[in-house]
Amino acid sequence: MKELALKYGCNPNQTPARIFINNGELPIEVLNGRPGYINLLDALNSWQLVKELKEATSLPAAASFKHVSPAGAAVGLPLSDTLKQIYFVDEAVEKELSPLACAYIRARGADRMSSYGDFVALSDVCDEVTARLIKPEVSDGVIAPGYTDGALNILKAKRKGTYNVIQIDPSYQPELIEHKQVFGITFEQGRNNIRLDDVKLFENIPTRNKHFTPDALRNLIIALITLKYTQSNSVCYVKDGQAIGIGAGQQSRIHCTRLAGNKADNWWLRQHPKVMQLPFIDNIRRADRDNTIDLFIGEDAADVLSEGAWQQFFTHRPEPLTQVEKREWIAQNKGVALGSDAFFPFGDNIERAHRSGVEYIAQAGGSVRDDHVIATCDKYNIAMAFTGIRLFHH
Repeated sequence: MKELALKYGCNPNQTPARIFINNGELPIEVLNGRPGYINLLDALNSWQLVKELKEATSLPAAASFKHVSPAGAAVGLPLSDTLKQIYFVDEAVEKELSPLACAYIRARGADRMSSYGDFVALSDVCDEVTARLIKPEVSDGVIAPGYTDGALNILKAKRKGTYNVIQIDPSYQPELIEHKQVFGITFEQGRNNIRLDDVKLFENIPTRNKHFTPDALRNLIIALITLKYTQSNSVCYVKDGQAIGIGAGQQSRIHCTRLAGNKADNWWLRQHPKVMQLPFIDNIRRADRDNTIDLFIGEDAADVLSEGAWQQFFTHRPEPLTQVEKREWIAQNKGVALGSDAFFPFGDNIERAHRSGVEYIAQAGGSVRDDHVIATCDKYNIAMAFTGIRLFHH
């Protein structure tokens, strides 16, 4: 198949729409559903991300994409009991979790608000347990190099039979030169084929602390690969093999750092005992539960705790999480890695990152204020590498 007709483009008024290939055959096969223009942008970008994560770490990988940026990305490390609880892993599948299923749970669970209605990418053949985990989530589709028969049957039944299931040829290699059109004008450039798993990337360490643990290096590699497929400007916080906060598409880098840092803080706050013990009513919908948690740990807790509101979500009114409790809990988060798709221009980015537990940083370097950034890292004993590589993505 050389082309695939689409219902419409980015918006319903943008017709006709299709994807096509000039040389050879399309490397994808639609096994179920009718994916749209944005679905396929998400699918093809997210597939590249998980493919590179697998190649870099030798672990199964998963990503959750929305509007051509990842909401989450992770590799298949085992889940702690705490993570199983905050990601609401059903006891029925707990003992069956494959590494791929763990990667999916991490990628989908880190920022559930942003992952609502996502497109999923899996680096490996989708097994039945992973399909069972995908089934109850609000999602537009999934792309993977294959599906077991059981997994495919589960996914085909999702969303009243309309769920988008795409299979991609894992051996497909695109041409080295890529093109895109803007306002009728064609842009041409070489593909960004840079590899980000070379430890030599992290050898230029201008900070006093020059020690990166093996876990820190792996997390920094995950951060950089994630950023390679994130709308710029972007930064990514990673811990324990998964992105815990992604700040995408901001004009100001400090706004990226704050946005992603707030997401990382929320991920950590979800592990606070008060949050893990919230007394939800039976049969609360997943989206309502996720939104309630987000409000409870944020600045608008009154929206779910005021009289007449809490009764919609809880069996009894829980005690609020105070600002002091939040600060004290966030201060316990340590060992976080931070990647940036370009240099940090000022030390304020480091100040904000430090508050979210960042101890390791990889960024391009090259700012006229590198000295200020280095000094701020030294202030907090943060190890920082200058990679010399920019990862803008548009």
